[in-house]
Amino acid sequence: MEYNVKQIKKGIKIHVLNTDKFKTNLVAIFLTTKLNRENVTKNALISMLLRRGSKNITTQEEISKKMEELYGASFDCGLDKTGDNQVLKFYIETINDGYLPKHSENILNVALKYLFDIVFNPYIENGGFKKEYVEQEKNTLEKRINGKKDNKSIYAINRCIEEMYKDNPYGLYRFGYVEDLDKIDEKGLYEYYKYLINSCKIDIFISGNCDKGIEKIIEADNNIRNLKERTADFIVPNIEKENNMEEKIVNESMEVTQGKLVLGLNLNIDNNDEKYIALMYNSIFGGSANSKLFQNVREKAHLAYVASSNYYRFKNIVIVNSGIEISNYEKALELIKKQIEEMKEGKFTEEEIENGKKGIIAAIKTISDEQDTGVTYYFGQELSGTNVSEEEYIKKIENITKEDIINVANKVKINTIYFLKN
Repeated sequence: MEYNVKQIKKGIKIHVLNTDKFKTNLVAIFLTTKLNRENVTKNALISMLLRRGSKNITTQEEISKKMEELYGASFDCGLDKTGDNQVLKFYIETINDGYLPKHSENILNVALKYLFDIVFNPYIENGGFKKEYVEQEKNTLEKRINGKKDNKSIYAINRCIEEMYKDNPYGLYRFGYVEDLDKIDEKGLYEYYKYLINSCKIDIFISGNCDKGIEKIIEADNNIRNLKERTADFIVPNIEKENNMEEKIVNESMEVTQGKLVLGLNLNIDNNDEKYIALMYNSIFGGSANSKLFQNVREKAHLAYVASSNYYRFKNIVIVNSGIEISNYEKALELIKKQIEEMKEGKFTEEEIENGKKGIIAAIKTISDEQDTGVTYYFGQELSGTNVSEEEYIKKIENITKEDIINVANKVKINTIYFLKN
């Protein structure tokens, strides 16, 4: 895979992942803006509204028809919370032109035109978004927000993060808040959309077997030409440290048959290179079926149905997730804390280190096997302000020693203990 990036205007970049490995081309547009309480719900609503139609393709039905005409292309959109940023995502996947009959219209170019129209040229009535669409999507968003309690495991993780980052951007729920919906109308939302489009960071990704002139085709598009240069309003993740931190315990009651015990851990690392070591730490601690959490808390002690951890590299935190019998809270918490201490004491083997490295390296090698995985990887690099190839990434993992892992383990502190019970 050949990766090239070009800034076409200040705050706007094209990323081309040129490869003949796939029979499809994937086009993605990412709009990145700061997370804040004032606009988090508006951004979620905009990500849903734009898929309803554009000035030239005015309904979802027309969009679906256009996709069918492109030999069954697919259109999708989404919304992420990445560090202290909210990211609106839009995708079109098409068959590669090399697999189409000769003299066919260039499908990739048409797909680009449609996607740019959907994202940058929305359907407007009377100086605002279509009122009917806005009301329908507000109802849909309200149901989605109210449904966040349906999956108790995900809810517990989100609540733990919310408590860790109370009154901070990362504590915000990515889909926003029901109480904000009544304040939003079609004209005010359109005015905010125009502000967003002229201030957010814009990244356009193309993955597939692309013509060399693809950047020029994008730059010549009227929607792209109409975009203004900007000092992109987003947050580059920094190394954060928590000083004089007191362990917080939060209990919440709900109708549950299984307790959800979640621990939020701060990793007070010193530099970006230690993020790779933190990934190794997490693999041994709770990131795999061979991990200390899985083997000791779940398999040996039988104190948890689920016992695992995830490393959130944009915030340098580890989240421990466990599902337990409510009566086993004290025992499970004590044993989880014991695993944290044993990591600090270096009570893990070279075999565990090697297994961790193999697992991470195997995952890195799959980056090139899926188009969306490759796009996600290089978008993460873009947001971080780094440029680490997959080969460099693997070398960084291979060079990690036991001493490195112990050093990072001793920078781990419990921030929040969250327990969802009945």
